[in-house]
Amino acid sequence: MKFHQLVKAAVYEPKKLAAFRLLPIGKVFRYVFLFVSLFTIISFIRYVTGEVVLFEASPELIEYSKIIGWIIYPVAFLLQLVISTFYIFIRISIFAAVGLLLLKILKRRGEFRHMWRTAAIAITVPILLTIVLDFSHSMNGYSTISTSIIHLIYIATAVKYYPKAPQ
Repeated sequence: MKFHQLVKAAVYEPKKLAAFRLLPIGKVFRYVFLFVSLFTIISFIRYVTGEVVLFEASPELIEYSKIIGWIIYPVAFLLQLVISTFYIFIRISIFAAVGLLLLKILKRRGEFRHMWRTAAIAITVPILLTIVLDFSHSMNGYSTISTSIIHLIYIATAVKYYPKAPQ
């Protein structure tokens, strides 16, 4: 499947979302890293343009940043890449664990690796919504909660299409 087909199916088709549990893990990683890259690039651009101030700078820190000059930008980009990767992969793993609990409650058959792949593809809408909410500066305190609820809804609708567990 191509990237745009995965995005379309992740947004509109919960039955295919459940079927994505059978995708090779390499394809799922590439899909997730496209969103990690998008998240990182947007964050880095906002940092470079000065739209977002990450830390209150002391006079010594400002002086030191003038000394090291341009080196701060590649380091900031790498740091943002690592943090974004860590954040998204931890989030997928937590929601995969919740999805595994849903599998047990609904008496469906599946393993953590299957649910991790489903949660990874199901993060499409929550990540895009996070980016939009971050730019619009609306719901700052509630954006994580609202995107988490949306992620859970996508996972729950996909779990309904998992095969039933044997009696």
